[in-house]
Amino acid sequence: MSRLPEHLDLHLIRILYLLLCEKNVSRVALKLNQPQPSISASLRKLRELTGDPLLVRGGRGMVPTQHGESLLKPAKRILDETEALFSPKTAFVPQEEARTFRIAAPDYMNTQFFTEVIARVRRESPKSRLVIHALGPDADYVRLLSDGELDLVIANWDEPPHHLHISKLFDDPIVCLMRANSAYARRTPKDGMTVEDYLTLPHAAPALILPGYHGNIDAFLEQQNMERNIVVESAHFRMLPYIVAQTDLVLTAGQQFASFYENTLGLKSYKVPVKFPPLRFYQLWHERAHHATEHKWLRAQVSTAARLLAK
Repeated sequence: MSRLPEHLDLHLIRILYLLLCEKNVSRVALKLNQPQPSISASLRKLRELTGDPLLVRGGRGMVPTQHGESLLKPAKRILDETEALFSPKTAFVPQEEARTFRIAAPDYMNTQFFTEVIARVRRESPKSRLVIHALGPDADYVRLLSDGELDLVIANWDEPPHHLHISKLFDDPIVCLMRANSAYARRTPKDGMTVEDYLTLPHAAPALILPGYHGNIDAFLEQQNMERNIVVESAHFRMLPYIVAQTDLVLTAGQQFASFYENTLGLKSYKVPVKFPPLRFYQLWHERAHHATEHKWLRAQVSTAARLLAK
């Protein structure tokens, strides 16, 4: 076989495919609206490149050689794959298609929010899978998004990375939680906590949760020249409500997170006497997934779940 040229014309592969299908130079010339001598010249070039006659005379006209027949399927595959490469993107059909979506979030995210996201994905795209990853201090979520190992990251940041796409989901007011039958809770109404009480009560607080998250609560207190009395720190945020339920400690958290544990663990929530800004939650994604129809659909499900939660 002759050495392939540096640049192989895709049109030449199309002529090869049609010649092997039609077995007639004149019919190929008509199909491609080209003069017959041009198609004959292409056939000569193909014979030179393959080192094979490709088409030879048979009892009823031209017939492919054995090697020519073996090239029919590869030629069609190249043409089909090239067409698919440059075809317009097809829309994601949730009810029919199966996708695996990967979302990362810290463990202080509200359970009810993810329950709604899961319910929507299950209902709208029952063949798809949803994988929820932990988002801890060692997670390089920027790299995971850019490499396609994650589709979405959901959390709250002081300053989200500027090169990622971002969409606000909801604001969550700050509240306090403590054991409902503790001495302080028994004598103090829900709106009776003072600033001095808040700062001097023993607190349980999260350790560093994720890169870029510097602790909204303590950063804000520092700006006000205040400091709370943290006696327990834990990297496992969801462990903290259970610690609070068995001790005299206080937990500061978002209202949505707190409401779930207030009802399930017999805790009491307090209006915080410090005017903290609410926790602001976002979804983040990379440019590589920005235009993909299945990822647009996923982000829409997450946004809708957040809107329903805010009602």
